[in-house]
Amino acid sequence: MGLFNRTKTDTAKPAVAAARGAYPGATPSANGMSMVDKFVFYTADPNAEAALSVPTVSRARDLICSMVGCLTFRQYALQWNGENMERVYLPPDTWFNQPDPNVTRNFILSNTASDLLMYGRAFWAITERLGNGFPSKFTWLPAQNIYTLDQTGPQWFGPSDQITFQGSPMPTRDVVQFLSPNGGLIYQGITAIRTALRLQQAADRFATVQIPSGYLRQVGGEPMNAQELADMAAAFAAAREQSTVAALNEYVEYKETSHKPDDLQLVQSREFMALEMARLANIPAYLVGVSVPGYTYQNAQQAREDLYLFGAKPLISAIEETLSMNSIIPRGRQVELDVKSYLYENGMGNGQNERNSNVAAGGAPNVADVPPVATRNGVR
Repeated sequence: MGLFNRTKTDTAKPAVAAARGAYPGATPSANGMSMVDKFVFYTADPNAEAALSVPTVSRARDLICSMVGCLTFRQYALQWNGENMERVYLPPDTWFNQPDPNVTRNFILSNTASDLLMYGRAFWAITERLGNGFPSKFTWLPAQNIYTLDQTGPQWFGPSDQITFQGSPMPTRDVVQFLSPNGGLIYQGITAIRTALRLQQAADRFATVQIPSGYLRQVGGEPMNAQELADMAAAFAAAREQSTVAALNEYVEYKETSHKPDDLQLVQSREFMALEMARLANIPAYLVGVSVPGYTYQNAQQAREDLYLFGAKPLISAIEETLSMNSIIPRGRQVELDVKSYLYENGMGNGQNERNSNVAAGGAPNVADVPPVATRNGVR
């Protein structure tokens, strides 16, 4: 009888309105969803900008994000065929090609991977839902503008229940939280990044000097105090920056040091820190141009595989498994990023290579690809 006694006020609200509903206990003006897509209020993180000013970190980030950004979404269901589980691929959902209708898929995936790499977590806001309640549109939220009241970091223990965006609370059910298995680069590598920045600043100082390093020595006359010596050195350096000719009297002489240009540019130290940055980003050093003894020649195919296995795979898995949760797609379905097409797009199209690529991409081989198993009574 309850069905016949239901009034109009008992009907469910539209799905889109629910996606932009207020946080429990918050006023409409304090709803963080109202700040979404207000780009004038978005800010950049100075710590991330400092880390990306290190060329090795920037190169590592670009390599990983460019790979993740070019992947396409697929979904499948696992089915038991009597011997093992096989993947049955299903038609794509409406948002697979363009999760955010205002930007490209490459943009939202690249920025998601960047946040996972730099901060250890990333966020999407659900801006629209289908009639069945599942999301149909998303938008990327910069992790540096997100603050979680129940977790201050840098260790993230799980999804947050108290999310604020631009200082306003967000409805948790309308925020997709991606958690990386690796810690954020700007947290784990803060010491190494600072060292690399100091070495880079020191090399920049030496690069602006037009003459070999040295010192001025007073050899006669009335002794000068510390301030007078400092003023003389500053005036001498300023004069040499404007002209290659300088003049000294008989009481002062200039002594050059024996440092080599490579020493002044800190080449070996900066090379070592570049190797440290590659380790920090979890990618092979040769991908960022650092030579390491013992590495043999790597072709383009091997380079892509190494980039995926060592650098991008943890982030890709975090994105896939988060979007495969029952709050995003129906139960029993799994979302994956098509890594195989990226790794083996150079003509490796025969059956054996496709089988190898499927396994290399983390997928299970198809039933037809499973070789027959020899038994005592014959072949099964």
